Amino acid sequence: MFNLVLFGPPGSGKGTQSEKIVSTYKLEHISTGDLLRNEVSRQTPLGTEAKKYMDQGMLVPDEVVIGMISGRIDESPHSRGFIFDGFPRTRPQAEALDKLLDFKNTKIHLVLMLDVPEPNLIKRLLGRGETSGRSDDNEEIITKRIKEYNAKTQPVASYYHEHGKLEKVTGDHSVEDTFKTLTKHINKYLLPVT
Repeated sequence: MFNLVLFGPPGSGKGTQSEKIVSTYKLEHISTGDLLRNEVSRQTPLGTEAKKYMDQGMLVPDEVVIGMISGRIDESPHSRGFIFDGFPRTRPQAEALDKLLDFKNTKIHLVLMLDVPEPNLIKRLLGRGETSGRSDDNEEIITKRIKEYNAKTQPVASYYHEHGKLEKVTGDHSVEDTFKTLTKHINKYLLPVT
C-alpha cells in the first residue's frame, strides 16, 4: 500500500493534481473535509462527536479526525494506497498519522509539496475568484490565507524533510508539466495503472 501526502498553498493546483494522481495511479483520495461531512451526515459516533465541536465553531480534535481516517483506511483493505489531502496540517497531526499507519503496518512513503511563488498564487486565486464566485477574490484575504498556510505547514514540511520523505515540486508550470514532475517522484514507488 502506497501512501502519499500532497500539499501546497491555496492556488497551487493541489486539487487538480490530486485528481490526476488518483486517476493515474488508482489511489483513494482522503480529504478530511469530505470525511467529516460524511461522518456527520451518516450520524456515526465519530460524526456526532465532531458535530459537537463544529456546531460551536471549534476545530475537531485530532484524535477524532485520526479515528475517521482509520475507519476510511479499514473500508478499503485492498486499496493500492491513499493520497492525503488537507491532512496533516500540523506536526502533531503528522506524528499521529505516522502512529496510525504504523499500527496498520504501512507508512507515508512520499510527501509532495507544490511550491509556487506568492505573486503567482495571488494572480491565480484572483482569477479563480472571478470565474468561480469563490470567496478568495480579494488580495487581502488571499495574502492572509497564504501567510497562515506558510506558518502552519512549515513545521509539517520540516517534519517530513527530517524523515527523508519530502520532495518540493515547482508548481507554476503548466498543469501537464507539473504533473509530469510529480509522476517522476511517484513512479519510484508505484507505477501508473494502464
